[in-house]
Amino acid sequence: MSLIIEEVRCWLVDIPTIRPHKLSMTTMGNQTLMLVRLRCQQGIIGWGEGTTIGGLGYGVESPESMKITIERYLAPLLVGKPLSGLSALNDVMAMVRGNTFAKSAMETAFLDAYGKLVNQPISSLLGGAKHRALPALWTLASGSTQQDSEEGQRLLACGRHRAFKLKIGAKAVEEDVRHAVQIKQTLGETVHVHVDVNQGWTLAQALWAIPRLQEAGITLIEQPIALTETAQLVDLAKRFTTTLLADEAVTDAKQGMALIRQGFTGAFALKIAKAGGPFQALKLAHVAEAAGISLYGGTMLEGTIGTVAALHAWSTLSLEWGTEMFGPLLLKDDVVTQPLVYQSGCVILPEGPGLGVDIDEDKLLHYARPE
Repeated sequence: MSLIIEEVRCWLVDIPTIRPHKLSMTTMGNQTLMLVRLRCQQGIIGWGEGTTIGGLGYGVESPESMKITIERYLAPLLVGKPLSGLSALNDVMAMVRGNTFAKSAMETAFLDAYGKLVNQPISSLLGGAKHRALPALWTLASGSTQQDSEEGQRLLACGRHRAFKLKIGAKAVEEDVRHAVQIKQTLGETVHVHVDVNQGWTLAQALWAIPRLQEAGITLIEQPIALTETAQLVDLAKRFTTTLLADEAVTDAKQGMALIRQGFTGAFALKIAKAGGPFQALKLAHVAEAAGISLYGGTMLEGTIGTVAALHAWSTLSLEWGTEMFGPLLLKDDVVTQPLVYQSGCVILPEGPGLGVDIDEDKLLHYARPE
């Protein structure tokens, strides 16, 4: 069954965050969602989202560049062409090199539309959901040890989250370690805490810090060194019992295979944006599963549309390390009619065809930048 796209339209949507979100490369006070709408024959609408962290502070694409890529390069290739499925879509998009964040938004919108066409959720198009409730941790990233500790205790008490991630790497390594150890001790021995360094350390700093974090009970350490230093990442993963999580160093199945061949023994962070879409991220996941590499469902701090797209993919997998799909909770508002449900340490996968969420167009227009 083919789908024909008649119109592609994009918006840049700026939504404030509930608090400053500090990372090693930037501090976020708002999030920009690049939203794309596909209007297809038979009146079918598909929605997708492209989002990054801190504009160009994180990677090579920004919300603005995603919008331009889609409008000027991808849309002209796709409008009016019968597309029988994801392979047909991605064969056309392959004519544009790179730009995985923009392609992820388009793949999501296509999956949403195609799911509505065949009356199936995206998870069914991707192989079928194993889970409807997925573990979802919360990231503590205010930059204050006391504030992060109190925030974690409050969320544990209300039952919304049972696991936490700490953003470190921007301060002196000794201060980062002290910050992480104090929070871990405050939250308790049974609470899973992992740290994300976002490439903030040198090898020497990592060799000093990781044993101290390991001794304190930190069970997962995410991308401690530069993405280009894969040999060093492999060596670190072999040295310590704490699991090393490759994030920026592994974007797609090809890079995953290369890292595995080098002897990497840690875990992979999956993100639909860095892979080029939900289906592309699953290619990396399946390579990892075949090699015995454990998995973690990552986020680019997407709003609800991008978060749900990832959740449909993650629901088809067994994720040893759970997910961090908390992005909508970091925003003061969103552009969907019904927010996601977070309870008992999990986020619930929406039901219904396609994404299973509806857009509040009044809110979309309220937060969208003037064109």
